[in-house]
Amino acid sequence: MSVSYKRFLTVDQGLIPGCCNFIINGGIAWWLNRELEFLPMWGSEWGEASIGVDTIATALLLPLITCLIVTPIIAKKVRSGALTPIQTPVLSDARLPANSSFMRGLIAGLIGVFFAAVPVLALWHFVGPDTLALTDFLWFKAGFAAVLGAVITALIAWWALIDASRKQTA
Repeated sequence: MSVSYKRFLTVDQGLIPGCCNFIINGGIAWWLNRELEFLPMWGSEWGEASIGVDTIATALLLPLITCLIVTPIIAKKVRSGALTPIQTPVLSDARLPANSSFMRGLIAGLIGVFFAAVPVLALWHFVGPDTLALTDFLWFKAGFAAVLGAVITALIAWWALIDASRKQTA
């Protein structure tokens, strides 16, 4: 992998989205829960705010929304020449599922749920508290979104770059 692709994936599609997701998701969490003093791990009533449901929703929605934003941007950059298509024989054999941004986002969201939210919540079940003060929850939410955003955006960008490169060379 060339240095330009490494920088593109680690900084442009990793570090920067991670920082943005820290701020955006922390802000959204504050806005939605600003009147609460504590958040339980799991709500006892339908619609009650909880750490568990919020974490699962973030792990599903963040990749979905990211994919809907990032995929067309990368495709446009490849078409315009601002981003060089990947030139490798692997592309002709690569069979990545889902041609639509929505389906890719849904797959990425499910990856986020099963490989980020479920392990975090399982660990939390054994060692974490049953409730968090709002401030502590905001730090957790922003940090979780930052790490997930950095990792999943880089994966989505790589997936989009492969697809856009394949279409460009076809």
